[in-house]
Amino acid sequence: MLRNIPANMQGYKLMVTEPPQPKMRENDNGMQEIATDRNGVQQFVVSLFAKRKAQPGEFAGKGEEIRVTLTADPGEGFEEGAYVHLIDATVSHWENNGRSGLSFKANGLTPAGADLSAAA
Repeated sequence: MLRNIPANMQGYKLMVTEPPQPKMRENDNGMQEIATDRNGVQQFVVSLFAKRKAQPGEFAGKGEEIRVTLTADPGEGFEEGAYVHLIDATVSHWENNGRSGLSFKANGLTPAGADLSAAA
């Protein structure tokens, strides 16, 4: 199975739709608990709307909401509507109980700055 493939998201505008929060998972008892990696480090999750950056004369097309697992707390300042860049983004394919999809992961977020805020 392909895992942790580097993902170049430079051709996309990424806007926060749900601010970063601790990632939760259901334990064996059906209770929600904070998700950690294999080393016990707390994980976070952020929802982003990803839309391709259109070149002059091109149609950008539709975007899509993605959920990205963050390997560390990104800190403050990533509220709904903020444009961001992912740090060291990767994508992995998953399959479970007849379902499959892609999961995104990154080491963190940085503000995209005025370059995207004005263009939105």
